[in-house]
Amino acid sequence: MKILVVGGGGREHALAWKLAQLPQVEQIYVAPGNAGTQWEAKSGFAASTNVPIQAENIDALIHFAREQEINLTVVGPEAPLAAGIVDQFSSAGIRAFGPTQAAAQLESSKAFSKAFMQRHHIPTAAYGTFTDYDNAAAFVRNFGKPVVVKADGLAAGKGVVVCETVDEALQALQRILVDSEFGAAGTQVVIEERLVGTEASLLAFCDGQDVLLMPPARDHKRVFDGDQGPNTGGMGAYCLGDMDHALLSAEMLNEVRETVLLATMRGMAQEGISYKGVLYAGLMLTPDGVRVLEFNARFGDPETQVILPLMRADLVDILEACIDGKLSAMSHENIWKSEACAAVVMASGGYPGNYAKGLPIQGLDPVKDAVVFHAGTTTNSANETITVGGRVLAVVGYDYSLETALDKAYKAVEQIQFEGAHYRHDIGRAAIAEASS
Repeated sequence: MKILVVGGGGREHALAWKLAQLPQVEQIYVAPGNAGTQWEAKSGFAASTNVPIQAENIDALIHFAREQEINLTVVGPEAPLAAGIVDQFSSAGIRAFGPTQAAAQLESSKAFSKAFMQRHHIPTAAYGTFTDYDNAAAFVRNFGKPVVVKADGLAAGKGVVVCETVDEALQALQRILVDSEFGAAGTQVVIEERLVGTEASLLAFCDGQDVLLMPPARDHKRVFDGDQGPNTGGMGAYCLGDMDHALLSAEMLNEVRETVLLATMRGMAQEGISYKGVLYAGLMLTPDGVRVLEFNARFGDPETQVILPLMRADLVDILEACIDGKLSAMSHENIWKSEACAAVVMASGGYPGNYAKGLPIQGLDPVKDAVVFHAGTTTNSANETITVGGRVLAVVGYDYSLETALDKAYKAVEQIQFEGAHYRHDIGRAAIAEASS
């Protein structure tokens, strides 16, 4: 079986790594890939080869898939999904995993997503949608509560500003609507009530009718320790697999499955859209119950890097069941390991603002007791691994306890160096403190 993974980040490295371990897979291609997504076949691993085609170049990807007789294409990033890559692959007769362009609006437009949740009674924060600065500013001044300001479109995880004061909210509106900091993604904003509670990410495989839950994960979005500084694409995450844990109780998981995930499947179907792929619900566990902060229409990043290492089941079987509408025929038991997994993201100096590129990375080989998923990396003419992105590496440890998994990840981080590298030192520490209190 030949598989094409579309994308070039840490999520795509994790997908290629997991798929390459399956016995029916003979070759992985990653387009465009990174310095970590290319390897020769070895015991227990199919070969993985980078393809110099950008994720948004759908015509070229279709041509490549036909030429190489690809059996399954797995789409990682949000941009090609929003551009309709799955629709176009399906029209070309090529099997592709991911939601259609219409379904991907749950992520590509926050205004669509909020209105959809309101129409289908899916619990979320109070909000308003605006294209004009003056009207948006009046809403903020009259709202009476702290708000979050969000660029409507895709902004690589950085179009969300959590505001403490009215002045901060007005500054965010100025940046997005007037200064066009996020370009076309910011021609419209969603202003919503700032919810208070504990965040969790719950992802599910979807086949248009049924869902198969992944274990909950927790992302760390702010750039600095203690959840300080601006939002990023994610500075680390952890997942507790099939363990008993406090992220979401069994009762809460059932509630979210019914009132959020299945409600979304049903709502989409009522609107003539079959949602197949991964649905990511960013949740806030508030004193008043669970609320949806956002939907993503794909595997999360860095959540994928801590979820897939804990999967027992055959990932290809699950992806194909989603495409074929056959999730309900699969056993939902014994899919996940009872272990913990943690990822620490190493970022370039200055990220999420401006940062240098082309910096050599030392200490990658060998890394003991951890897996390093590459994100913003490439190789130069001297075959050195160098930085090209803001989030450079996700260093992942897994074991039977979260504390040990984190220790493995941080020990590996300490042996990897590149100029200006920075990372959070408190990934998962609050969960350990909660568990011991």
